[in-house]
Amino acid sequence: MSTGENSGGDFSRQYRSELTTLSDADESGLSASLGHPPFKPARGVSPPDTPVSSILKQSGTSAELQSHERIDTYPPPLPIVSPIADITELQTKEFCRRSRIHFAALCWCIFLEGWNDGSPGPLLPALQKAYNVGFAVVSLFFVLSCVGFVGGAFMSVWLNDRFGFGKVIECFLHLIWAICQAITYAIQSPAPPFPVMILANLLAGFGMALQNAQANGFVSSLKEHASTKLGFLHASYGLGAFAAPLVATQFSHSRRWSFFYLISLGIAITNVTALITVFRFKTQDEVYAESGQEAGEVGTARGNKYRQILSLKTVHTLAFFLLVYVGTEVTIGGWIVTFIIRERGGGNSAGYISSGFFGGMTLGRVALMWFNRKIGVRNVIFLYAILAIGLEITVWVVPSMIENAVAVAIIGLFMGPMYPLVMSHTSKVLPKWLVTGSIGWIAGFGQAGSAVIPFITGVVASKYSINALQPLLIVMMGTLIVIWAFVPRNQRRLE
Repeated sequence: MSTGENSGGDFSRQYRSELTTLSDADESGLSASLGHPPFKPARGVSPPDTPVSSILKQSGTSAELQSHERIDTYPPPLPIVSPIADITELQTKEFCRRSRIHFAALCWCIFLEGWNDGSPGPLLPALQKAYNVGFAVVSLFFVLSCVGFVGGAFMSVWLNDRFGFGKVIECFLHLIWAICQAITYAIQSPAPPFPVMILANLLAGFGMALQNAQANGFVSSLKEHASTKLGFLHASYGLGAFAAPLVATQFSHSRRWSFFYLISLGIAITNVTALITVFRFKTQDEVYAESGQEAGEVGTARGNKYRQILSLKTVHTLAFFLLVYVGTEVTIGGWIVTFIIRERGGGNSAGYISSGFFGGMTLGRVALMWFNRKIGVRNVIFLYAILAIGLEITVWVVPSMIENAVAVAIIGLFMGPMYPLVMSHTSKVLPKWLVTGSIGWIAGFGQAGSAVIPFITGVVASKYSINALQPLLIVMMGTLIVIWAFVPRNQRRLE
């Protein structure tokens, strides 16, 4: 036998030995994972001729090397039962727990936002008395908030366009709002000079626009129950706006009325703490991953997303709708107390009427969800606006404080669902890759209404008296109907 044949035979014996060892090890490991002993053929029964055994019977090394291409084993491999179902069930529970924690933190942020918007109502008479100013001047309290709102809305869209929505640090933007709000309350709590008092609202408005944009964008992009969660998110806003007048009324007739902002400061500090603890400076995509959701929307169009969003007519239509809506909502909550005191002879308890309005709003955002689904988003908003106008007329013409208080609460019930419905409808009429950035702009710009329309109300009241509040509100509600008629039912192509 030649040297080449000896080397070929040695290689065959070595290769056969390695195959046997690997096959036994694989079979033993598989059998152990399945919980039964390795397979042993019956005595006297030999395994069938496999391609490997056939190949090894051949001479030469070239055929042996070809056996790497296909190796059959005996017995055939048994199906492997994976424990992935158990792991997934455990992971699902953990994902749900984390998702609830994220959502609760956002609800607390929006609660503080509602607390901020609900507090001016009972405090406006105290501000007028403390600083000896009229309606027009005290309404400047809202103006610088508007500047902050618009600036924050532009900043939100720019950040998401520059870095991508999922790449913007979720906690960072929420912290900007929370810290701005805490600074605002710290400045206002000692009742500083009036210019300083209103300048502080610039910070609050800027931070609130970022907060509103991120929270609405985050929840509306959830894969499951986004519409329902938006309803509860904005119900937490109504809850904050309901609670604030209850507390502010207790301070409104006190010499230390500005100490109300110390309570607000305490809530703001807990908000900062919650945001750091829950989000831990993670990007939005990382936060989604913690709750078992894939990364947010992925763009399917090239170009500047900032420019695309601002070129959509639907975006601006929805933004102006929310500007009028939020302005009407905050105007009712802010000026109704002054109206009741001046025109209906209300006393120290008049501030509770503002709480009734925001309480109705909170109830409407939760209790009317089933009705909204039954009627449809487009039709139900028309219906709510018409009913609100009818009730507002009764507040104008019926000189009864009790009737006015009840009517205002029911107006809140009907107006409450509008905001979350608009957010939900936005995700259906805009291109998917622009939804989150668009919601950021719509929410931020719309929030400017909480400054613009209350300011206009103050200017009108200073000229015609506070009785002009009711016809102004009726006009604003009618404007909502007109603007909503231009909102498309379905998604359109990019204009």
